[in-house]
Amino acid sequence: MTSYLNADLHCHSVVSDGTLTPEELAARAKANGVELWSLTDHDEIGGQHRAAAAARSQGMAYLTGTEISVTFAGNTVHIVGLGFDPDNTALAQGLAATRGGRGERAQEMAAQLAQVGIHGAYEGALKFVGNPELISRTHFARFLVETQVCRDTNEVFRKYLTEGKPGYVPHRWATLGDAVRWITEAGGLAVIAHPARYKFTANEEYALFSEFKAHGGAGVEVVTGSHTAAEYVTYAAMADEFGLAASRGSDFHSPDESHTDLGTLPYLPGHLTPIWETLADRVQPAT
Repeated sequence: MTSYLNADLHCHSVVSDGTLTPEELAARAKANGVELWSLTDHDEIGGQHRAAAAARSQGMAYLTGTEISVTFAGNTVHIVGLGFDPDNTALAQGLAATRGGRGERAQEMAAQLAQVGIHGAYEGALKFVGNPELISRTHFARFLVETQVCRDTNEVFRKYLTEGKPGYVPHRWATLGDAVRWITEAGGLAVIAHPARYKFTANEEYALFSEFKAHGGAGVEVVTGSHTAAEYVTYAAMADEFGLAASRGSDFHSPDESHTDLGTLPYLPGHLTPIWETLADRVQPAT
């Protein structure tokens, strides 16, 4: 395996906040030329056996995956885990604990939206939830689009679901150390997801990478759906500086919402160590 592999190691199914089943995602990935795939549902590993079986049926290699929400420097940061044992009890328990606050948070979000005249948002969001434990802002956004409060999900987030807007309720997630430990103790490797999205200061970002590395973190998403070409270069340099492997993933959620389709990103810069080389013994072969 090399950098010039069509690997897509970040996407979401109906098990969290995507709109396609693991089987539909596998078929879409294969149709787009993906050679190595991972399903990384938010704080959830319940779709892993389905995804691995679907990858095999499509003739694609597979890595187990999840995306864990953590709180760092007052912000929500996402840590992708790859190549772990999907039946690891401690990982499953940790993810269940971090999911636990979502229902209460969703009720608070609905109450705030009701105060600005948007009623029935909790019930409306539930219609879009494949897994009620994982109700999220994305599900509220789909309800507000369906009811024509907003034109699209981007407008919903801009007007209602970001900090300082009605409908925004912060959630206290796991710590960075928790997430990295759960992943590594389950036999996997931890990866910082889409680092350009966090809008940290330079000092905060350096602290994130330093603490992540100190906890045993192993990789960073360099080429991802939310990074620009310039950001590929920035985070390739960060991977070099911190001795991290590089990952690649579209962060695909839905054919109607995602900017970047499965398997359509540029390749990783050639000088980097791809995370899949570090995880070669955990890749489930295509056949």
